[in-house]
Amino acid sequence: MTHDPNCLFCKIAVGQIPSRKVFEDDELLVFHDIAPWAPVHVLLIPKEHVATMYELEQRHAPLLGRMLSMAPALMRELGVTNGFRTLINTGEDGRQEVQHLHMHVMGGPRPWLKG
Repeated sequence: MTHDPNCLFCKIAVGQIPSRKVFEDDELLVFHDIAPWAPVHVLLIPKEHVATMYELEQRHAPLLGRMLSMAPALMRELGVTNGFRTLINTGEDGRQEVQHLHMHVMGGPRPWLKG
């Protein structure tokens, strides 16, 4: 599994930077966003460093499927029962701020700060 020693999310994934973890296994980490847009806002990241969706390969398909299929269970566990939003920003024009693939999962009562 590859890591970028200069990547913020890689540092979080290996425990060099603390996070409020929701879930962790060998390939994924889920933690609360430090600047939430919604009452519940978590980030799902692969522990392998993949900078953007542009770098995804066919071998990543099961990982992405896991990320998407985990969202409903995570939201239920966090008390969100009336809907949620998933978002993956890609590249500069897609407003990706951290160059490590990540999926935002946001939910909770509206209005939200953004979105």
